Amino acid sequence: MPRMIYDYTKNELESVSFDSNLFKRSLKKAVRNLLPYEIDQLQNWLSYFTVNKPELQICSSEIFEDTKKGFC
Repeated sequence: MPRMIYDYTKNELESVSFDSNLFKRSLKKAVRNLLPYEIDQLQNWLSYFTVNKPELQICSSEIFEDTKKGFC
């Protein structure tokens, strides 16, 4: 079951990647709902997915910095 949530999250992020605000909101929701090891997998996937999308790289780095601080 958790794998299905992870896959759904990736699909949702891909579908909203045209808008950085939607992407950031979806990413925040994903971080709240995923398990810690799934968040690590998501970070790896995001680094690959956002290679040519600097506006999304900024969003993802902001989210993951906040989660390390405990703000998200």
